[in-house]
Amino acid sequence: MRNTLNIYLLWTILFYGWTASEIVIAVATRTRRSGGKVQDRGSMLVMWAAIIPAITAAEFIGHMTFARIMIGAYWLMLAAIIVIAAGLMVRWTAILSLGKAFSANVAIRPAQTIYRSGLYRYLRHPSYSGLLLVFLAIALHERNWLAAVVVLLPTTAAVLYRIHVEEAALHEAFGAEYA
Repeated sequence: MRNTLNIYLLWTILFYGWTASEIVIAVATRTRRSGGKVQDRGSMLVMWAAIIPAITAAEFIGHMTFARIMIGAYWLMLAAIIVIAAGLMVRWTAILSLGKAFSANVAIRPAQTIYRSGLYRYLRHPSYSGLLLVFLAIALHERNWLAAVVVLLPTTAAVLYRIHVEEAALHEAFGAEYA
């Protein structure tokens, strides 16, 4: 029982830490029109409009008894913690490595260049990959098939839209060098 409480406490810390960090990222790194060419095409709004209801609905559904995946499965709770921790590490590493070039909205700053080291050497969009791992962790944490679908489908669709918007902006700004 004590281990289960520790696992839930650790999950709570990681989940709310992620939530707070996303709010800070959205506010602190948002590029204003005067700071660069903003080409967001509403993708930040789409992301928030998908993430908040999906996680809220998944949390509600996750507490229902039908479609549960091994109720109280300790290993599934551990897997969720490992996956969210990995997702946070990937996302924060990607964001920190870009430094001032990172923006919560899709924007290209005048002196910006293409970053090709660190995680960006291996992944085209490590920040979004980390975010997708966080959503997978939430799905695992709920231990409910329906909740998993509810959290994964809209959030993944929103991230894919965001990637599409960002790819278009980067191709426009850097052309063949980015391709």
